[in-house]
Amino acid sequence: MTFSTRLRTVGLAVSAAIVLTTATQAAEIHVMISGGMTAAFKSLVPEFERRSGNKVTIAYGPSMGTTANAIPVRLERGEPADVLIMVGYALSDLTTRGKVMPDSYVELANSPIGVAVKSGTPHPDISNADAVKRMLIAAKTIAYSDSASGVYVSTEMFDKLGIKEEMKGKARMIPATPVGEIVAQGEAEIGFQQISELKPVKGIDIVGPLPAGLQKITVFSAGIATASKEPEAGKALIKFLGSPDARHVIAESGLDPIVRRAPN
Repeated sequence: MTFSTRLRTVGLAVSAAIVLTTATQAAEIHVMISGGMTAAFKSLVPEFERRSGNKVTIAYGPSMGTTANAIPVRLERGEPADVLIMVGYALSDLTTRGKVMPDSYVELANSPIGVAVKSGTPHPDISNADAVKRMLIAAKTIAYSDSASGVYVSTEMFDKLGIKEEMKGKARMIPATPVGEIVAQGEAEIGFQQISELKPVKGIDIVGPLPAGLQKITVFSAGIATASKEPEAGKALIKFLGSPDARHVIAESGLDPIVRRAPN
């Protein structure tokens, strides 16, 4: 074999290796996720990346609202997204608007609302609706989120307790910041948010979930964005989140995993 022939052979082999490497290159999965699932997701990502060989890039933001980080606002800006993990009814709304593939919707976990106070302060009685009402009337400052739990507290729970007028001026929505941080800093005596969003915050005590008569369970769901460049890799990620291996981590974060088969 001549030198030139050997050179051409080596060149072809190198070209083939490059093609093979490109074909098997790991996918980069862009995920947009809201607060309720964030703690569990961050714990699960390293294991998914190890198993799949894919890389996960995360953008955080509320499921709704008009802040710059809100998931609907991010999508309107054209930010890259393959997987959306957020409040179920907000995800359904995005599906109706053509932002999410309709057949990709998977419910992952139920999320209860919790009550928090600053660490070291007395824990109020929240055993029933009347006790919660007394707590709210006595409190000087109250904080709630700008996502699903806060929408419920401000538009339904206060009405249900008959104290909507009393709450004006002392109960406020906290945009884009964990409610627990506001409570930890002493800027609010009482805070309401999903338990899974309160648990990671230092400097607060979670008194407990709202009692059954006042509780509002939020369903967190996942779906594939219609603009996804990695839909199959995204489906694999959603399947992993719905698998038995992920349930313990999800439960530890303060969520109740929904046992249901993820899409193939």
